[in-house]
Amino acid sequence: MGTVQPQKEHQESTTNLTSQNWMERGQRVLIPTYARQPLVLVRGQGVRVWDVEGREYLDFIAGISVCNLGHVHPQVSAALNRQVQELVHVSNLYHIPNQIELAERLTDLSFAERAFFCNSGAEANEGAIKLCRRYAYERFGPERYQLICMHNSFHGRTLATLSATGQEKFWQGFAPLLPGFAFVPFNDLEAVAQAINPSTAAILVEPIQGEGGVQMPAPGYLEGLRQLCDRHELLLVFDEVQTGMGRTGKLFAYEHFGIAPDIMTLAKALANGLPIGCLLATDQVAQVFGPGSHASTFGGGPVVTAAAGTVIDIISQPTFLAEVREKGEYFKTRLQQLQARHDLIKQVRGLGLMLAMELDRDGGPIVLACRERGALINCTQGNILRFLPPLLVTRDEIDQFLTILAEALKAV
Repeated sequence: MGTVQPQKEHQESTTNLTSQNWMERGQRVLIPTYARQPLVLVRGQGVRVWDVEGREYLDFIAGISVCNLGHVHPQVSAALNRQVQELVHVSNLYHIPNQIELAERLTDLSFAERAFFCNSGAEANEGAIKLCRRYAYERFGPERYQLICMHNSFHGRTLATLSATGQEKFWQGFAPLLPGFAFVPFNDLEAVAQAINPSTAAILVEPIQGEGGVQMPAPGYLEGLRQLCDRHELLLVFDEVQTGMGRTGKLFAYEHFGIAPDIMTLAKALANGLPIGCLLATDQVAQVFGPGSHASTFGGGPVVTAAAGTVIDIISQPTFLAEVREKGEYFKTRLQQLQARHDLIKQVRGLGLMLAMELDRDGGPIVLACRERGALINCTQGNILRFLPPLLVTRDEIDQFLTILAEALKAV
């Protein structure tokens, strides 16, 4: 048993601290699981954030596709303020009106008929894995349990979702991973067909691979997965944690392809910064989960569902989504114009406001150069710049960012 340590007095006031002060304090007490940028952000508004020294930045990563309505959206803040003065938490032992209304909205707007709420994308994907196995067990017996997943995928960092993630760099030091997952190349229908065997229960795929570098599905690929699942009586699971909630110009990315999955997971932008995840499924699939089969203490609480209800009311408007598509096309065209002037840019790709620029070299120096000039972006896979601005970004703000990016490209 550890002994109780006396409470330490703060060595310095929390006012007027510099970024360096905060970083040093964090390094002393936080487990170093993140390669954090040397930046301490303390305020946000719309598409902009400010650091502790008052420097302003265009935020073109939006909390990794979380703040789709930007920072401190007035309608979301108002919904939160109302709710925290009424009720914060009761658990799912009881019925929660905000949760019920959010489930109604999500099922009305999607293929799904049932919703389960949790706290994160990883937890939503964990629930999807369990649901696939439970469904296969009850319908076909214990010999069906395997999920086919894609190389270069990312589904979370719990042990199960890590086991479903097709990137070995995330596996290091966590063996043995959970059994029951097979991996095939993304965009290779023949490889999927060859991988199907008597133990296969489902196919799990991101419609667009996000952490994998905004890798787009080939024409006919997702439709082909749907056909394979129908032919072999498998479940099709779409991980829309990053692509959902308007990011691609449709409320859900699957709507671009004229097909629907049996299960879909959401998180990230659903509550515009508050922790929430959602597992959506058809009634036929969802009915295998009964009382006690799955749970989440905080999942779908009054506060996060109040925020999420407001978010979906705004983002689901057809005019809002049409503007996302229009701004995404404008942004992509301008990025392609940059590509024509810089040999280091290999490809520009993406859909809506989920865009990427693949380079022939390490992208870290460009991320740094953009930050020094007042814009925040992200680099994934070492050489792929990822652009995920809030969906309410304006053309003028896109132009401002592109000026910074062009300067950064020239500088390196």
